[in-house]
Amino acid sequence: MGVKGDITRSNIIEESRKLFVKKGFKDVTMSDICEATGLSRGGLYRHFSSPEEIFNEIMIDEFSFEEGIARGESAKRMLTEAFSKMSAQINNPSQSLSSALYEYAAAGHEDFYTAVDDNERKNWSDLIEYGIRSHEFKKVNIESMVDLILYYSRGLMLWSKVIDPGEDAAANYINTISEILCK
Repeated sequence: MGVKGDITRSNIIEESRKLFVKKGFKDVTMSDICEATGLSRGGLYRHFSSPEEIFNEIMIDEFSFEEGIARGESAKRMLTEAFSKMSAQINNPSQSLSSALYEYAAAGHEDFYTAVDDNERKNWSDLIEYGIRSHEFKKVNIESMVDLILYYSRGLMLWSKVIDPGEDAAANYINTISEILCK
């Protein structure tokens, strides 16, 4: 795919993410995505065959650190950017994919969730290992740290859709993880 195709694909993902946040998973159609992106049905189908395929790509790429690590970027900076995304979703539940994520789970996509979880665990493990090697992070039990990051954030994101966890919840999360992990 050329540069124009990559830009179009990125636009589809960005606009679809907004739709999934707003409408949930089950109520987003290819017609909705065509309207949001300004693409014809044929133009959209050149890139994706269904809303499910788009949603899968959004979820798989939600927290990827591979490019930053390859470029030698600061592990702390990448952590801060990831926390910024998480904080925005916790503090603004209307910007979170939590509802769509759980709708999708209820539709019986267990294998997909296993793949997403495995991918997130690998991404976070890679970042923590990289941060330890670059002496930005303390030596920690990586598996335990990944559990803490994932389950703490997922819980806050989900519950923020139901109740207001308070304006300090995201900051407390970020500070707790940072105190444990960062030098």
